[in-house]
Amino acid sequence: MSSPAERYAAARRRSAHPVLAEFTADLSFSLDPFQVEACEALERGAGVLVCAPTGAGKTVVGEFAVHKALAEGRKAFYTTPIKALSNQKYNDLVERYGTDRVGLLTGDNAVNGNAPVVVMTTEVLRNMLYAESPAIAGLGYVVMDEVHYLADRFRGAVWEEVIIHLPPSVTLVSLSATVSNAEEFADWLVTVRGDTAVVVSEVRPIPLWQHMLVGTRVFDLFSLRPAAHAADSEDTPRGRSTRDRGASVVDPELVRYVREHERRIEGWDGGPRRGYSHRPRYRPPARPDVVERLDRAGLLPAITFVFSRNGCDAAVDQCLRAGLRLTDEWERAEIARIIDERTGSLPEEDLHVLGFWEWREGLLAGLAAHHAGLVPAFKETVEECFVQGLVKAVFATETLALGINMPARTVVLERLVKWNGEAHVDVTPGEYTQLTGRAGRRGIDVEGHAVVVWAPGMDPSVVAGLASTRTYPLRSSFRPSYNMAVNLVSSFGRARARELLASSFAQFQADRSVVGLARAAARHEKDAERWAAEMHSEHGDVAGYARLRRDIAEREKELSRDSAAKRRLEAADALAALRPGDVIRVPSGRRQGLAVVLDPGVTDLAEPRPLVLTEDKWAGRLGAVDFPSPVSALARVRVPRNFNHRSPHARRDLAATLRNARVEHELGARRVKQRSAAADDPVLHDLRRALRAHPVHALPDREERVRAAERWWRATREAEGTHRRMAERTGSLTRQFDRTCDVLEELGYLVPDPDAPPRDDEDVVGAEVADRAPLVTGDGRRLARVWSEADLLVAECLRAGAWRGLGAAELAAAVSTLVFEARRETPGQPAVPAGKVAAAIGEMRRIRARLQDVELDHGVPASRDLDLGFAWAAYRWADGQGLDRVLAGAEQAGTELSGGDFVRWARQLVDLLDQLAKVADEPVAATARRAVERVRRGVVAVAVGG
Repeated sequence: MSSPAERYAAARRRSAHPVLAEFTADLSFSLDPFQVEACEALERGAGVLVCAPTGAGKTVVGEFAVHKALAEGRKAFYTTPIKALSNQKYNDLVERYGTDRVGLLTGDNAVNGNAPVVVMTTEVLRNMLYAESPAIAGLGYVVMDEVHYLADRFRGAVWEEVIIHLPPSVTLVSLSATVSNAEEFADWLVTVRGDTAVVVSEVRPIPLWQHMLVGTRVFDLFSLRPAAHAADSEDTPRGRSTRDRGASVVDPELVRYVREHERRIEGWDGGPRRGYSHRPRYRPPARPDVVERLDRAGLLPAITFVFSRNGCDAAVDQCLRAGLRLTDEWERAEIARIIDERTGSLPEEDLHVLGFWEWREGLLAGLAAHHAGLVPAFKETVEECFVQGLVKAVFATETLALGINMPARTVVLERLVKWNGEAHVDVTPGEYTQLTGRAGRRGIDVEGHAVVVWAPGMDPSVVAGLASTRTYPLRSSFRPSYNMAVNLVSSFGRARARELLASSFAQFQADRSVVGLARAAARHEKDAERWAAEMHSEHGDVAGYARLRRDIAEREKELSRDSAAKRRLEAADALAALRPGDVIRVPSGRRQGLAVVLDPGVTDLAEPRPLVLTEDKWAGRLGAVDFPSPVSALARVRVPRNFNHRSPHARRDLAATLRNARVEHELGARRVKQRSAAADDPVLHDLRRALRAHPVHALPDREERVRAAERWWRATREAEGTHRRMAERTGSLTRQFDRTCDVLEELGYLVPDPDAPPRDDEDVVGAEVADRAPLVTGDGRRLARVWSEADLLVAECLRAGAWRGLGAAELAAAVSTLVFEARRETPGQPAVPAGKVAAAIGEMRRIRARLQDVELDHGVPASRDLDLGFAWAAYRWADGQGLDRVLAGAEQAGTELSGGDFVRWARQLVDLLDQLAKVADEPVAATARRAVERVRRGVVAVAVGG
């Protein structure tokens, strides 16, 4: 029970903050200190930046801003980065304030948009600001949930645009995950928004305990509670390496056991080769065993992060085959009800191709996968079942960590390496914190648990360092786009637009970083002086000799690249000559061995990608990259007519025929060793002769001096590069904006105003810009309404009439090349529909090439290239074909799509087509409207509607 003094202090606080007291009276829980601090700052009239861990309750501060706006008779906008979060927050606010006072605006839904409280995606608010929407009148508060999204390289600029362009009378509430430079971000907010209070909490509402699973044993990761998860985090030494930070607190028993375990595993440290060692090979713990162990320990529900879509699906399948069932009869009935409710509108004919029945079986057993390859209806069903405690084990990719509120008691990380779209990279401390932040459900769990599955080579000290690192800074990704430039010039004029860009967080960070760059440049210059003294010789120019060596190495690399390109071309030509029934040898890789060609896969617009069946019954497409040298037929076998490579029985029979085939020259065509191109290259010959004739070549200490020369060259290059970066960062955003406007002027989207008077300005560059005072043309006004990564390319295609004469399906196919992005690079170009679609894409490529030339002239990054991978899928879907044929046709054209991938790209295609319907001239606008109707059907219509 509280003391009289404490009750008196609480009464004083309530009288000092009556709006907060009224707000908390309706809550079923008491506010944490950081929530009280933030709400009190709001009540005294300041904006706030709240940084706190996942699940700490940051949104309570946003809800107080909504309450305060209604109490003052003003409006409040609550913005979120994704539609799912908007829908969730809309439902929360409707429950509190009723449907009459709360609205929702996303790309898919518009509900009661004139309500005093409106939940929306951040892009919607940005568009309202540029359009000077009357809905802004009376706006008092804007809550920006997940404001750390401004670091997103694709969408982050939107957050900065909103923060900069909001009227000064609007109070901004920024809610962010914990970042290490919150003070820097707040300093910027003060410069653009005025008085802003910073409230930072690093205390998790639910304590998080870290573990490692080594073999069949679970160990505590830390020998004591790590500072990163305690209230006092000042003991964590930020200047030390990740390994050193972890080593000081890691459990010594865990370290000893890992060392013993590694010694028992064959070859982990380059020991005896297979066949010469009796030590057991390492096998990771079976997923069903891990789930069962967690179940016995009372640590379910759990989310296991797998970092692979296929791995997530395989995990559910493995658990089902192991007989794992985590639900009782009542839970299964409830899951079945939610499944029927959420997926009842999916077309019956699409259920099989989406894997509905296998997915349903897993859910009923309390098991599910969650990744971007699932259609939205499946993901939403999994989320609802998990939040209600019906599904006990979810296997997910890292995208779940960025989604809606879906906490668990335990989080399991199978690996600490993930594929980022380009390479396998280590999980960063920020990513680790975000992933493990899901562990611990407030109001349900006393503590949360994070379990890392150990693998050979994984150092517990590094894992402990990851878990205790507090350095994940927020970095701006802002840069002016063409659409942004036109909107800024239209709304403010070019001179004022430059001032606004100069006030961005990106420029704020760039200006601060120049100080550190200056120190780095001085350090590199000092190193260069030292190496220059060490390399100096009275007998010759050592730097010139080292430069000759570099020239020789570069020329050898160039010749090697040319030879590789020639071999690839020859391999592609050889693939094009194959016929069905040809037996070939795949020289290396996972598919190494004999294979029979089922379909040559030759198209006019793409490299050959033959469909083959291997000896081990695998059927799939290969490309030129799988054949480092030309392939030839070794024999022929008969492929049955109408052979179905998806049938296991048919694959088995043909694979048996393949194994019994008489293959002449069993090893295949021997690769003839060709004379190296370097041996006959005159340029390389002259360089090598000059090297041998150089006076430094004969020096006895030549190698020591050349090493010093190389270090001098690197230090000099680093110093020059650092000076260039310093120059680029000083006023970098305004320079990018000027170049962007120059491109728009050359192409006729902006024109100089002849009546604009010159303006005196001490900044010569600024004066030159102001003198031109550009106006927005009709084409520019159309560009201002195109919201796409390829905004200018879309506008250029419209102006050039590239899409005139296309039907609805043809337009969908052509426009899809401007939204689709392949998950990974594929050899060659995917095939596209012939005729009008191919002609339109050819014209789009010519337009893009002309645009790229203009951008190059003005030093502007090139507009995104066309990606043809979705063209066939878009065409067939808009043509009314079934989902099974669409996905199979896409694979045949060179792109593998899951149901979720298809729906996601179809939604983005609908969004751009919908924009075209509003900005294009007739008849393209009418065709775009028909295309929207044709694409928005079946499983896509279910996704768009929900």
